[in-house]
Amino acid sequence: MKTQNYPIFLFLILLLLSGGCSSNKSELFTRNNELVLNDSNYFETEGLNYFVFSNKYDAMFDDSKVSAVEIIQHGIRTATNGDVRLNPTPGQWDRMPKFIDRIVNKEKKSIDVKLEYPQYGFKYTLRGEARDGGFYLSITTDKALPDSLAGVAGLNIEFFPPLLFEHSYLMDGKPGFFPTSSADNMTVINGIVEPKPLCTGKELEIAPDAPLQHISIQNKIEGSELMLFDGRDKQQNGTFVVRTLLPANKTGKIAEWFIQATTQKGWLRSPNICYSQVGYHPSQSKMAVVELDKNDPEVSKMTLYKVGNDGSLKDVLSGKPESWGIYTRYKYVRFDFSSVNESGIYKLAYGDQLSGPFTIDKAVYDRAWFPTLDVFMPVQMDHMFVREAYRVWHGAAHIDDASQAPLNYSHWDGWTQGSTTDSKYKPGQHIPGLNVGGWFDAGDFDIQTPSQQEVVKSLVEVWDEFALNHDETTVDQKARYTEIHLPDGKPDILQQVEQGALQLVAQVKAIGHAIPGINESHLYQYRHLGDALTKSDGIPGNEDDRMAFTTRSSSLNYNSAASLAAASRVLPIINPQLAKESLQMAKYIWDDEHKNQYKQDDVPFFVRSDFKEREESSAAFELWRATGKEVYKLRLDEIWPKLIEKFNMNAIFLIQIAPYMDNSFREQIKPLVKSYVDAQIKAETLNPFGISISLHSWAGNGMILRRGIVGYQIHKIYPDLVDPESIYSSLNYIYGCHPYHNRSFVSGVGVQPKKIAYGNNRADHSFIPGGIVPGVRLLNPDFPENRDDYQFHWSENEYVIPLAPQYIYLVNAVKTLLDKQMETEK
Repeated sequence: MKTQNYPIFLFLILLLLSGGCSSNKSELFTRNNELVLNDSNYFETEGLNYFVFSNKYDAMFDDSKVSAVEIIQHGIRTATNGDVRLNPTPGQWDRMPKFIDRIVNKEKKSIDVKLEYPQYGFKYTLRGEARDGGFYLSITTDKALPDSLAGVAGLNIEFFPPLLFEHSYLMDGKPGFFPTSSADNMTVINGIVEPKPLCTGKELEIAPDAPLQHISIQNKIEGSELMLFDGRDKQQNGTFVVRTLLPANKTGKIAEWFIQATTQKGWLRSPNICYSQVGYHPSQSKMAVVELDKNDPEVSKMTLYKVGNDGSLKDVLSGKPESWGIYTRYKYVRFDFSSVNESGIYKLAYGDQLSGPFTIDKAVYDRAWFPTLDVFMPVQMDHMFVREAYRVWHGAAHIDDASQAPLNYSHWDGWTQGSTTDSKYKPGQHIPGLNVGGWFDAGDFDIQTPSQQEVVKSLVEVWDEFALNHDETTVDQKARYTEIHLPDGKPDILQQVEQGALQLVAQVKAIGHAIPGINESHLYQYRHLGDALTKSDGIPGNEDDRMAFTTRSSSLNYNSAASLAAASRVLPIINPQLAKESLQMAKYIWDDEHKNQYKQDDVPFFVRSDFKEREESSAAFELWRATGKEVYKLRLDEIWPKLIEKFNMNAIFLIQIAPYMDNSFREQIKPLVKSYVDAQIKAETLNPFGISISLHSWAGNGMILRRGIVGYQIHKIYPDLVDPESIYSSLNYIYGCHPYHNRSFVSGVGVQPKKIAYGNNRADHSFIPGGIVPGVRLLNPDFPENRDDYQFHWSENEYVIPLAPQYIYLVNAVKTLLDKQMETEK
């Protein structure tokens, strides 16, 4: 949440509106949008932006609801996907146009976008234009709509449902309200089940009862009409869609809307006080970052209050916040309260904004990682029945795994099978033995082998570094049973290592090498929300079995060898037989790869690697540690000089192995590590949070966690190169000191954490405790976003399993450093 208190002026506005003072309302709000086409090439006025293909469609994952024509109203992106679509309520994998070109005309205040549906031979131009106190959105074409698209193609724009709940609409003056749950009649269009419109007409007023969200759309083409649909009738991540069908047998301008949005005069985005929702250790630096509207004057005083036993607020530190400058579209100031180290509950005040509570205490990190290990990781366990007290998270799913994927096959989300199965199994044939271990990779239920490998190695690193003898979960692999919050006398970290090793061993035993992974056979299964047990019938050999994608990859193979060799060192404590098998499979992979020169066929994008030598080095390193045999060390010594030549690409691995190498190795790489750290430090000066923030389509919390971990590992080897405070700042960012809002990105952790996220329970508008979301995504050119009202943006809110052990590692690294620092201070 941004704050607990709204600005006083907003309460006055609401008070005036509730009293029906229309004259006051007209003074406070306007529908006359005097838009300019700014230097960032989007349309802007006070409290309002229109993006016109500032963000293109995602070529890999199709409709991500972050593209085409979009509306940002009073700091919140309210609408997206304004474009020609072939469904009234499109889903992620429904047909989309191909982007060709974008032409910005500052003089005419217009943006033209050339697009086409090549499979139908339909090309068109989408134009966004500012004039007449509003925004015109039109479609023109030189060639009439193909017959196959008549009654099918339409101009759509989508509105995010949570923003419209509890609000109304008017279509040509006829009232209605936006329902919190869809309940519409359905019909069939072009063989596809679609909802019937909620209403039709010429002019739609969206949320006229809520001036901060009010948008009007007028249809300007005679003979056509606006339709309003509820897309949640078809898919839980559906939106409210406004649509106009494109006419047949016409050329030129075939669709046009005039859009106006009510804006508040003098609107300023409320200050966002960014701080750690978990709190602070007394010995660490403490910096609050305040995110401001770029036109908001800075206040001269910021205050830290301590909460008394009676609820009173005591001013313990006040001062003028430091101006930082502009980052993205916002202005920032910072307030350093590091001098305060007394244990207690605190709040921060900036102007009339008061933050929620947080603590300063030496125990703030002691339990912060519990939900991730105790709940999130067990919930993600595949092939297991998972219970938590009265709740069953899911049954023992995918016991019928898996059938061989077909040849020369392109699935969805980048999954592919090459020209050979690289196995003894024929396409469609059941492959026995794969129905054990592994984790659901993300918010879906597939097993991506690179994720499994990464998690196993990360968990072993956690055990090696911190020996967390934490036991709050019962895991019985023979019974396929997991129970959360029920100790069984075995360290939970090692039981999770066991879960991953079982799947990786099974792949090699069944097929002879690591495989890209296992994915649903049918799209309706992939979109399945609910108990994973119900996705298939549990009987091997039926059409509902998941597919095993089995194309061989040496890089993937070496990564399994590394993971299994690492697992073999720690598993004897709980499962000596699996430890033995893990090492056997790792050695088998190593020997097989060195005896044979396998042709590398097409593999899914997520297993491709241009650094096969790094993967081989990792396998050599882990096998050397597991066996002590010189043959592996000799190969490692042969390869690592080549890795040093491209140090930045291999830095994480080289830093990881440095403690186990001789002094000459550490001295040789130290200048390179210093340059690497210097580059990180430089990148961290580019924003007020002191963190290198991702500018890519997938938000960057994984990168930030790795930054903290690598910083800790460098600090252990070269204490002079990394300031521990830079490690703490990574965790502070995750916990709420980041752009857009100040929620903790770890569900269930911190005073105000993420309460809805893209987990496999996302249809319940809920979360999985301990899951870490991807974080803040930057929508081009300058809009940072992490939706807290719409969990279905997977690039911002989808849990992925590799972040879990990384987070556990970083929390314990920070705790270890601070405990040592406190001892030193004594």
